Amino acid sequence: MDHSNTVPPSPSSSSSPSSSFSSHRVERMINSNHYKSPSRTICSDRFIPYRSASKFSLFDIPATDNTSTPYSSLLRTALFGPDAPLTPDKTSHNIFRYKTETRQSMHSLSPFIHNDDVVSTVNHTPVKPPRKIPRSPYKVLDAPALQDDFYLNLVDWSSLNVLAVGLGNCVYLWNACSSKVTKLCDLGNDDCVCSVGWAQRGTLLAVGTNSGQVQIWDASQCKMIRTMEGHRLRVGALAWSSSLLSSGGKDKNIYQRDIRAQDDFVSKLSGHKSEVCGLKWSYDNRELASGGNDNRLLVWNQHSTQPVLKYCEHTAAVKAIAWSPHVHGLLASGGGTADRCIRFWNTTTNSHLSCMDTGSQVCNLAWSKNVNELVSTHGYSQNQIIVWRYPTMSKLATLTGHTYRVLYLAISPDGQTIVTGAGDETLRFWNVFPSLKSQNTESEIGALSFGRTIIR
Repeated sequence: MDHSNTVPPSPSSSSSPSSSFSSHRVERMINSNHYKSPSRTICSDRFIPYRSASKFSLFDIPATDNTSTPYSSLLRTALFGPDAPLTPDKTSHNIFRYKTETRQSMHSLSPFIHNDDVVSTVNHTPVKPPRKIPRSPYKVLDAPALQDDFYLNLVDWSSLNVLAVGLGNCVYLWNACSSKVTKLCDLGNDDCVCSVGWAQRGTLLAVGTNSGQVQIWDASQCKMIRTMEGHRLRVGALAWSSSLLSSGGKDKNIYQRDIRAQDDFVSKLSGHKSEVCGLKWSYDNRELASGGNDNRLLVWNQHSTQPVLKYCEHTAAVKAIAWSPHVHGLLASGGGTADRCIRFWNTTTNSHLSCMDTGSQVCNLAWSKNVNELVSTHGYSQNQIIVWRYPTMSKLATLTGHTYRVLYLAISPDGQTIVTGAGDETLRFWNVFPSLKSQNTESEIGALSFGRTIIR
């Protein structure tokens, strides 16, 4: 039978199950916005991404409103109908423009940070690795007849990079640039060298002798300029302040000498009750610190003949003295075998700041001029060299190698290298401090080894 001209029954006239099912489907399609399936979720076939959390503002993508193009007109008509205005309300239909966000730091994109609230509080500065200090000397010099005497000061390094060393009754000069060794003087069999000290600038070298004399030598000409008397016993400590030279002796006295004056000394400082074995002028040349075998640390000014400050906390001889080049009035001192402590003082406020027990006799102290660190050398019983960070006094390095107590210490003019001397008759050169320009770069000389030579 041909059904092509058969009119399908209307939904209202049909009572068959199939007709009822068809009518139900049509009703669901018409009212699809109100119908919710009890068994599954109806998903749209078109995905519109949510842009509010996007970071497109970080990439400087321009936001344009191309409402005048044919494509935009067709798209607007399809979405909003033929009666839609030419310029839609941007506050309600802003779907063609990405949300303008406040520019954020690129650190917010870090895969290791998930909480945006934490980003601003995290310090992203890279941690500086600890500086590597070589544990071995880069050069060793044999120094025959270098005395094992705690109260002497037989090594000093000049501003012109020349090392002076007292060996027995002679003084030798070692040029750090050329490694040339020069014999400056010989005191003869009846005397010996007890201290050497370079002037702050130039080529003048002071030599303290066992007989109590102080000799002034011009190292550039290997010529003695003058001899100064005053001390009745050996001169174990010397310190320069411009043209003023201070000398400390076993006779308990300190003499102030102006090398421009005809007199051997301009004043005599009396305050110690035993041998003077440590002398250091402050960097501003206003204060002189002295240490003695009476366990005292005294501070003098330029014009006083009596100490202006007295510190008696040490329980052994005070030879190690160092003024900070970074803080005005900051003074460090070290005690001998029965004390073993490094103490810090503020001479401006006359206060004791702190104390560190090192565990060994403190023989010398020197402050770095490039960083806020200092080095100490030690005797009984470990004979070590320690590099400290101030003010925490944490140890940056402990250097060993000397087989006798490390009685002598001097620092190079660039502030990077120290030389240490001991009764084992060796001078050892260590690269311990960074340069002023690059505090993380090891100096070229410290990376090389020149072997072992003899100083005379």
